[in-house]
Amino acid sequence: MLNTESILFVLGLLITFGIWGLGTFIRGRFFLHMIQLEEYNNINYLNWIKEYNYRAYSKKTMFSFSLIAIISSIYLILSFFIQNYIMLIIYVLIWTMALLSGINFKKEEAKKDLVFTARAKRLFAGYFVSCGIELLVILAIYLLVSSQIIFYYPVMLFTMALIYFYAPYNMYFGNLLDIPIEKRIHRHYYEMAYNKIRKFEDLKIVGITGSYGKTSTKFITSTILEEKFKNLKTPASYNTPMGISKVINDTLTADYETFVVEMGARRIGEIEEVAKLANPQIGVITSIGPTHLETYKNIENIIKTKYELIEELPPDGIAIFNYDNDYVKRLADKTFKEKILYGMEDIENLDLYAENIEISEAGSTFILKDKEGNSVECRSKLLGRHNISNLLAGAAIAKSIGMTFEEIAKGIVKIQPVPHRLQLMNPGTGVIVIDDTYNSNPVSSKAALEVLDQFKEGNKVIITPGMVELGDKEEEENKILGKNIAKTCDYIILVGKKKTKPIYEGIMEEGFSKDKVFVVNSIDDATKTLQTFVKPKDIVLFENDLPDTFNE
Repeated sequence: MLNTESILFVLGLLITFGIWGLGTFIRGRFFLHMIQLEEYNNINYLNWIKEYNYRAYSKKTMFSFSLIAIISSIYLILSFFIQNYIMLIIYVLIWTMALLSGINFKKEEAKKDLVFTARAKRLFAGYFVSCGIELLVILAIYLLVSSQIIFYYPVMLFTMALIYFYAPYNMYFGNLLDIPIEKRIHRHYYEMAYNKIRKFEDLKIVGITGSYGKTSTKFITSTILEEKFKNLKTPASYNTPMGISKVINDTLTADYETFVVEMGARRIGEIEEVAKLANPQIGVITSIGPTHLETYKNIENIIKTKYELIEELPPDGIAIFNYDNDYVKRLADKTFKEKILYGMEDIENLDLYAENIEISEAGSTFILKDKEGNSVECRSKLLGRHNISNLLAGAAIAKSIGMTFEEIAKGIVKIQPVPHRLQLMNPGTGVIVIDDTYNSNPVSSKAALEVLDQFKEGNKVIITPGMVELGDKEEEENKILGKNIAKTCDYIILVGKKKTKPIYEGIMEEGFSKDKVFVVNSIDDATKTLQTFVKPKDIVLFENDLPDTFNE
């Protein structure tokens, strides 16, 4: 029969393991969310831990672990002189309360929730395997030294607290364990998609890449092509090998006549990989600029990566370039495949261009022309001059597939704003809202301010956390953004004191009134601040909305 000591030990074991398991699950779920937002990339995830260490190790977590470390040290020292089960029980009770105090039971509000995909579940399992291996190894080593409960049970509890504390790194190790599995799975689905898409010999496939504008161009192109063809496009931001493979395997059938594929990348070689998969006959580069510089390191690497799409086109493929972008122009000039150059400047060298452009708060009108003398008047609900460039890209693609100018114009007038990309909204309060929260970069933020400036009535208000992923240029570009904001806006709300410091400096250098600049901690605080002064006919631009990994 079990004696009292054994019963107490088993009971304590069940309670402490239960609390530790719960805490490890909750803490692990948070880091699973963060690594998912970082696209399961370990380097990006480690950079996040380094930059946002105060989120990985909150004051609550630090206090909890410090208390456990202190009581564990005191107990182990005293146990050399006093071996008392009452002292062990007291230690276990304090440990339990300390660990409980460090668990964040309240689920954080998120802009993009954690999605328990098959990969996320496998990674979560890898995280627990990592935790389990560490615990077993440490206990096995200690049991070789001592088998007395009074010693090894507190050591086990301290080890469990240590594993709980270092959960962010256990998620990293779990991802390392999961990488070989994911590679095999990705390769399987990639090869399935690779073989499937090549069976559709009559399918016209369009690949679109660029530092910015590619998602808008994808939606624009799809709407135009649907005037004549049964078209499929990659949804949302499905622009990675796995995402594109999923669309091909699950959705693409012989019924489709055209397939528009957005191609994203953060590193050299990634466009080549998706281009080899999708096998496009038409390739479009919308723009090149300083985005994702944290991974690309310099603009030359971005240029090289975007051009991988053109290099993967077949000999009879068609390369389409935005000739208004200086970096894209460089690539166009060195390309000897059949090409279409589009833009609004230097029209004598363009194959397709826009003239008589009129832009207002309601959209735009322009005359679409080509070098053969064709022309048609186009009307669009899209805001901003930069969207005319995206419309021209869509028109160039449609023309290359055989659509007439009249068919293209009919498609353009039907195009709706892409959600969260200069999307005009009227919440019914008399205040006009421009939602440009999807992603912000130096070009798109300038375009957004130009759109804001088109409005003639009411105060112009901007709410922004600034721009990220610009590498060494981030501070400089955000300062420029601040200067541009000061020249356009009447009121400014900055979200996040640390991230928006360069913006604030740029604003102040323009002599903007401090009384009309507000720095808040969250979008919720920004909305509350906005309500203190906003009135009907005011225009509010929400410029960028950083993912949860960037929350201060």
